[in-house]
Amino acid sequence: MANPKYLEPDTIEPPLIDEEGEVRELTEKDFARAVPFSALPESLQQKLLALKKPRGPQKEPTKERITIRLSPEVVSHFRESGRGWQSRMDAALKEWMNSQSRVRNQAKTKTARHSA
Repeated sequence: MANPKYLEPDTIEPPLIDEEGEVRELTEKDFARAVPFSALPESLQQKLLALKKPRGPQKEPTKERITIRLSPEVVSHFRESGRGWQSRMDAALKEWMNSQSRVRNQAKTKTARHSA
């Protein structure tokens, strides 16, 4: 009789969550094993619902949702950098914005000196 704890090598699947907390891509087997929430025992449903907490107040200023068209190479460059790519893109745009402010301020200073 086979040991029930032993899994054949072809039945071993990677864990759903990796070391970084990222959920792996679900397989057909994962979906086949899934059950609807309503099929769970009532006691488990209640425990899971008790864990659900409302979202707290936003810690940083609200960001504005927009639609923007960017070059595919720009988008792929940021996406390839991994999780948080949109925040990095936001930071790059802020850096550019700050550099443009400095350029404008320098131009205003030069203009003021020449007209004096």
